[in-house]
Amino acid sequence: MNSVSNGSGSLGTDAKFEIQMLHDRVLVRVPDEDGERRSNGGIVIPATAQVARRLSWGDVLGVGNNVRNVKTADRVLFNPEDQLEVEIQGQAYLVLRERDVHAVASERTEHGTGLYL
Repeated sequence: MNSVSNGSGSLGTDAKFEIQMLHDRVLVRVPDEDGERRSNGGIVIPATAQVARRLSWGDVLGVGNNVRNVKTADRVLFNPEDQLEVEIQGQAYLVLRERDVHAVASERTEHGTGLYL
C-alpha cells in the first residue's frame, strides 16, 4: 500500500504538507545573486573578491509564534555564517532565530533609521 493513514483519511505519496515555523524561528529565502556586485560609484566587484564578514539580506517566508519583531514578507539582515540551511522541493532556504536577525526592512516605519532599500 502506497499511502499513510493519519486517522482523518489517507495521504498519498505525493501529499503536500504546509510548513509552520515554531517558537522563535524565521524561514528566509536569500535572493539569487549573479555573484558580481556594483558599488555606488559604478565599480564592478567580482564574486571572487574577498569581503570581510559581510551581512546578507533575505526575504522572510514564515515566522514562528514567538517571533515579535519580524513579519512575513519583511527583508532581514543576518550573518550568513550563523545560518542553518534546509532544502524544500529543490530550493534552499535558511532557518534563523529571531535573535540572529540584525535588522528588518519593511513598509512599517515605526522605529526606522531613515534609510531605505
